[in-house]
This record gives sequence, C-alpha cells and structure tokens, in this order.
Amino acid sequence: MLHTIPPDSQGPLTAPMIHAVETCVHCGFCLAACPTYRELGQEMDSPRGRIVLMKEVLEGKLSVAAAQPHIDRCLGCLACEPACPSGVPYRDLISPYRSVVRSQTRHSIGQKVRRVLVKWTLPSPVRFRWAITSARLGRWLRPVLPAVFRPLLDLAPTSVPPRQSWPSLVPALGPRRGRVALLTGCAQQVLAPDITAAALAVLSQQGIEVVVPTTQGCCGGLAWHTGDLPTAQRYARRTLDAFPDDVDAVLTTAAGCGSALHEYALILRGTPDEARAERFRLRVKDASRFLVELGLRGTASDTGLRRKVAYHDACHLSNSQGVHDEPRHLLRAIPGVELCELAGSQLCCGSAGTYNLDQPDIAEALGEQKARAVIASGAETVVSGNIGCLTQLEAHLKRLGSPIRVRHTLQLLRDALLPPV
Repeated sequence: MLHTIPPDSQGPLTAPMIHAVETCVHCGFCLAACPTYRELGQEMDSPRGRIVLMKEVLEGKLSVAAAQPHIDRCLGCLACEPACPSGVPYRDLISPYRSVVRSQTRHSIGQKVRRVLVKWTLPSPVRFRWAITSARLGRWLRPVLPAVFRPLLDLAPTSVPPRQSWPSLVPALGPRRGRVALLTGCAQQVLAPDITAAALAVLSQQGIEVVVPTTQGCCGGLAWHTGDLPTAQRYARRTLDAFPDDVDAVLTTAAGCGSALHEYALILRGTPDEARAERFRLRVKDASRFLVELGLRGTASDTGLRRKVAYHDACHLSNSQGVHDEPRHLLRAIPGVELCELAGSQLCCGSAGTYNLDQPDIAEALGEQKARAVIASGAETVVSGNIGCLTQLEAHLKRLGSPIRVRHTLQLLRDALLPPV
C-alpha cells in the first residue's frame, strides 16, 4: 500500500498513481500479455514487477536508479490493462511516475543525445524532414560515426514523400452529416502525408465537413510517454487553443496521438486547464470509430479484385482507446477483402514512440516477430492505424525480403470508395 506517501508529495499526479498501485492484487494475469516479460522472462520486466518497483521508489524504499532499467524497458503498450481482471489503470501510473522521477533519472550519453535530437526534430515537420535528408548522408559515414547515432540512422527512411498541405476547411460532399476537426500529426505529415489525404477524402465523401486547424502542432504524446511533463503540458495547451468547440468530434488517424489526447485531463491535472482538457478528451475519437458510428454511406463497387489483408492492432488504438472491432468492420466492408488475423495480434510491434531508439535490441526482436507473423498469415497487404506501427512493419518486412504492402485503414478504404479515375 502507498499510505506512507504524503498525499501531496508528488503533486496532483499522486492520487492516480496511488489508485493504480492499490488496485493491483499481484495475480499475474498481466505477465503473459506483456511483450517485455515474454521477451526477457524477468518478473521485474512485467507490469506486476514494475508496479512493485514504482511503489518502492515512491515510498522511498528503493532508489530511482535501481528501478530505472526495468521501467525504461516498459513499452507503454498497455497490453496489461485488458488482461487485468482487477482493472488496474496502468496508464495512470507509468507516465506520471516517469514525470515524477525525471529529475533523478540518469541516462547514458547516447540516450541523452538521441532524446535531444528527437525532441528537437519530431514535433517539427520541417526539422524532421531536414533530419531525414541529413541521415542519407550519415549512412555513408556510418562506419566512422559514434555508436550513439547508429539507431537513428538505421531507423531513418531512405526517402520521404513530397510535402503536402491541406485547406483549413474541407467541405462535405452531398448532404452534410456532421462537422469534425482533424489532427494531422507530426511524423505522419512527413512519413506518410497520404494518410491525412485519405482521411479527408473519405470523410468528405461521407458527408462530413472537416476543419483542419492551421495553428495545431505536436500533440505532446512523445513528451508525455517519456516523462517530460512540462513539454507535454505546453503542447496540450496549444492543441486545446487550436481546436474549435463547434465540432461533433476531434478525429485522429494516429493511435499514439489519439491516446495522448485522451490523457489530456491527466497531463493537465491540477492546473486551470484540467476542466477544458476533460471536455476536450470526451470529443476525441479515432477516425475509424467515428465512421463506424456514423455508418458508411454508399458502398464500394466490386472490381473483382480479391486480396487477403491482415490487420495489426496498434497498441494505443486497441489497448488505450478500446478501438478493436471498428477498423475490421471498415475493412470487411470493402468488396474482395479477405480479412485475416495475425498470430499474437495482442503483442506490440516494438515501435512505441521513441522505444526504437531507447531499447533498439528489444524493439528489433519484437518488430521481426510481428513481421514474421504478417508473412505467415499469407496476406498481400497489412493494415494498421498508427504511423509508428506502419513504419516498423515496413522496415522489418523489407529486411525479411517481403513484398507485402503496408497501408493505413483509411488508405485502403479511400482506394475502395474513391478509386482513381
């Protein structure tokens, strides 16, 4: 029990952390669901073990340094939550804990350099595009560069699509059925801008007017999930200011971003913005959920093309937001699609934000396992709802020599509803 911790010792995040720890009955159901426990086989690299470690640190019985290696190895995939019969809100513990102990956390020089580079580049599409371009030159110099830069070079794509921009308002086609605002994301704008284009096309075709706020920026998800609370709060406030209130929903097409938006009330807990963050998060929906709730208008024509499609559950879509059936419903609505499930579909692909940089060995092992599961499914295309997962899948399928295409749910739906003319 955490009763030895004064209620205000860790600020406004103390109460959620205490509740999460006290809800755990140490039954062990989470162990089989945890990718790092399955990979490493150590109790302290399981959710149950980490809860004990965080409890001991918060009570002053264990040093931050002693617990840090195991806490750092947590993907934050939240696979433990649906597996937990007691309903432990692990999300209310892991990111708050990381923010509370951030000042006492010690990272290697390599980790520090990589985190600074990520913090400087990813939230800015302009800088991120520049960094990827620079990485192409870096690959030629890889043998002589310090090891600290190699994970960054290994992850950088060899090319990026042309820059795209979108109007601030996309009108509905036909009778208007609703009005939404769309988050465009950071990395997605650079790595796969066609996902946003697909979302706008599908929503418009379905009679939805779409607002694309021009002042939006990074949602703060990467900062929050690595414990940088001040930065996450700054980005959260900017997002709240950017998005209008006169919309039916705020839509996301990246699971990580959607998860972060749903946690805004926790990120801004104890601040004057907590109440509006709570109102905001209640309007946030993944685009696939919104479309299923709305009901697709019209059907795609059957071209006679038959294709086997595998669906990969992004952790922050399925585990964090509870969006599991909706993408599958949309895919099954496409004529000619045979949807197949992946073995170990509940397991993380190893992307997990900056995890590829912080824990490259575990991330690589999980990525290869997921890619092999996709290949074993016999699918011609694998679909997911998160840019990090899509990037990870594409990289590992390519390394294994597989020609399987990697697509976002809305890209496949767009191509079916609005075939090229």
